[in-house]
Amino acid sequence: MKKKNHKYIFIIGGVMSGVGKGIASSSIGKILQSKGFKVNPIKVDPYLNVDA
Repeated sequence: MKKKNHKYIFIIGGVMSGVGKGIASSSIGKILQSKGFKVNPIKVDPYLNVDA
């Protein structure tokens, strides 16, 4: 039987800046990398802000 590769997606969002979403997501990514997972962080801003 073939072993399946699982893919996980974590989504962190909020309506207020400065509450630690970036720190939380980068910490989760670093932990996953240390366990051997391939991590590709992507920031998306649906309001098309220039600084995203």
